[in-house]
Amino acid sequence: MTLWKKNSKPGTGGQGAAAGRPRIERVTPLAAISGGEIALRGHGFTENGHLRPQVRFGDLAANVVFSSTNHLVVRVPEGVTSGNLTVDNGRAVSAPVSVAVGLTIAEGLHPVANPAVDAAGNIFSTLSGGRGQKTPVSVFKVDNNRSMRPFLTDIMNATGLAFDRDGFLYVSSRLDGVVHQVTPDGQRETYAEGMGVATGLAFDSDGNLYVGDRSGTIFKISPERQIFVFTTLEPSVAAYHLAFGPDRHLYVTSPTTSSFDQILRVSPAGDVSCFYRGLGRPQGLTFDAQGNLYVAASLAGNRGVVRMTPQGRDAEVVISGQGIVGLAFTPHRSLVVATGDSLVELFLDVEGLGH
Repeated sequence: MTLWKKNSKPGTGGQGAAAGRPRIERVTPLAAISGGEIALRGHGFTENGHLRPQVRFGDLAANVVFSSTNHLVVRVPEGVTSGNLTVDNGRAVSAPVSVAVGLTIAEGLHPVANPAVDAAGNIFSTLSGGRGQKTPVSVFKVDNNRSMRPFLTDIMNATGLAFDRDGFLYVSSRLDGVVHQVTPDGQRETYAEGMGVATGLAFDSDGNLYVGDRSGTIFKISPERQIFVFTTLEPSVAAYHLAFGPDRHLYVTSPTTSSFDQILRVSPAGDVSCFYRGLGRPQGLTFDAQGNLYVAASLAGNRGVVRMTPQGRDAEVVISGQGIVGLAFTPHRSLVVATGDSLVELFLDVEGLGH
C-alpha cells in the first residue's frame, strides 16, 4: 500500500448512497503514530450540524479535537493497531478509509538521533541517558522478529549510529568525543577520538565517515582513519543530525528554539548552503530511493515527519506524531521512527535510499 499521494481521495463507491451517511473525501496525512493528529474533509460528519461524531480506528475511539459538518481533526489513540478509519455521525457510519498507523516495536529506550538498520533488517537504537549518566545498556538490537535484546554496554551517552558498507556499526559518544567501531557480533574498539561533542554520523559512498560536533564542526575520517575538518558551521548551528543524499551532498539539521530552522546542504568540497528553511526543531533525517528527504520536524505547527522533494520544494507532513527524534527505512519498505523512549514501525511501501 503506497500512501504518498498528496491529496488522497478515497473511492466513493457506495458512500453517500444512504441518506445521512457521512462521506470521507480526503485524509491528511495518511500516516500517523499514537498521539498524532489527522485531518478529515468530507460531508455529513455531524447530524444537522449539532451532534459530535465518533471516529474510530478499528474498534478504538479517537479523540475528536475539532468538529464540523465537513471538517474533523482527530488524535490517534494509544494502542491503535488498525488503520481502518470510520466516522459515525450518530445516524450512519462512513465507509472505512485506510490510514497507516505505527506499531510500537520497542520501548524503554532513549534515542537522541536516527536508529540504524543493517542489511538484514535488524534495527539498532540507543539508551543514551542524560549527559554523564551511565545506563545499564548503551545500544539495543531489535531483530526481524521484533524481539529486543541488549547489544552494547559501557558507552557513555551513546548518540549517533551508522553502518559502513562492510556491516560494522559506528557509535558516537557526545560525552567524551569518541567514535566506536563495533563488529556484527558486538566486539568494540575505539575508531576515533577528539571529536568534540560527537553527535551525528554518516558515511559517503567512498567510505569516509563524517562526524558532527555539537559546536558546529564536521569532521571527515578517511577509511585509513586520517581525520580532517570537513567544514565548520556558524556557531548557532550544531551538526547533530547528518545524512547523505543521492547527490553526494551532506544534509545537516540541528534543533534550536526557532520555529524557522533550516536544513543545511554541504557540497563534497565543504561549501555550505541552505536547502530548506521554515521548520520547527528539525532532527533526524533520511532519504528514499527517489531522492525525497524525510525529516523529523514540525511544519506550519504540525509535528511529525516532513517530506520534501529533491529540489527542496513541496514540503508536507506525511506522518503525524509527537516527540519524533529520528527515522530510518528498512529493507522491508517500512519506516522506523524513534521517539523519546520507543521505536515505532510504519509499513509504507516506500524504498529507502540504499535498500
